[in-house]
Amino acid sequence: MKRVLLFSDGSSLGNPGPGGYCALLRYKDRERIIRGSEPHTTNNRMELRAVIEGLRALKEPCEVELYSDSSYVVRAIQEWLPRWVGKEFRGVKNADLWREFLEVSGPHRIRAHWIRGHSGHKENELCDTIAKQMAERAR
Repeated sequence: MKRVLLFSDGSSLGNPGPGGYCALLRYKDRERIIRGSEPHTTNNRMELRAVIEGLRALKEPCEVELYSDSSYVVRAIQEWLPRWVGKEFRGVKNADLWREFLEVSGPHRIRAHWIRGHSGHKENELCDTIAKQMAERAR
């Protein structure tokens, strides 16, 4: 299995408001940036959308090292998802996106890592900048 690094970030101007996301995929010395926006969304939805779209871009099963400054996304992947699945997502916010995440993450082995946002982490800063640009564009 190929080992891929996935850095992600999301942004919303207002919560809810226009939002943007960015995922940076790195395999060896190659990088690909995935970006997008939505007109009316929340920060947590954009954080999760960035991860989903990054995973969707992978063409084959991979070992994915996911880096996010969203404790919501990281903790859900590391801890909460099995319980949410067990209760069929009743009462879970963003259940539609979590179901989508499960679908696109299925072929991969994912290890999620939390990183502190706005702390000089090069890839996180880049994703943050692009996500904000995409949110501004959606405005």
